[in-house]
Amino acid sequence: MSGLDRRAVVAELLRDTSDTPGGELLVVTGLGSATYDAGAAGDRDENFYLWGAMGGAAMIGLGLAIAQPTRRVLVITGDGEALMGMGALSTIAARRQPNLAIAVLDNGQFGETGHQASHTALGTDLAAVAKGCGWAATATVTAMADVSALRTRLRNEALFAVIRISPAEVPRFLPIRDGARLTARFRDALGVPIG
Repeated sequence: MSGLDRRAVVAELLRDTSDTPGGELLVVTGLGSATYDAGAAGDRDENFYLWGAMGGAAMIGLGLAIAQPTRRVLVITGDGEALMGMGALSTIAARRQPNLAIAVLDNGQFGETGHQASHTALGTDLAAVAKGCGWAATATVTAMADVSALRTRLRNEALFAVIRISPAEVPRFLPIRDGARLTARFRDALGVPIG
């Protein structure tokens, strides 16, 4: 499977995060590559990395978007996690949360467990699934030239986007892994008091 350079894609999606309606973009990343790439694009207090919540990124993003309705929330995750949490697509579509967007980095593999073919390599079209669940806006991107326009849409629409990336391995960038520290810094960035 050919595809886009995932590190370059995520760097473009997270370029100029302060130019987002409502203030600094809030980012939730799924387990694995999405976390490595978001961290490599620039570790920020407004990034919430999930290290052990496989399948939960979309629902955590929904909860955050509901709790912070004036802020834009972007979930960046992989095809394996999106497949694991597929029921979330219906729940999020039914909620119609206008400040939430999801970008799925689809390499057709379960990268964290040995690069077995995922269901997207075997015929599952996640954008079509999201559309069937009721998402009003979906997109599939296969060319780097389209990522900049996608970046704008993800900042302004309730959009479910699939980005076809290369399965090639890139060096891992490991951002903060301490869950308590991540939570505290994210809460501080939101101005939410602890306790």
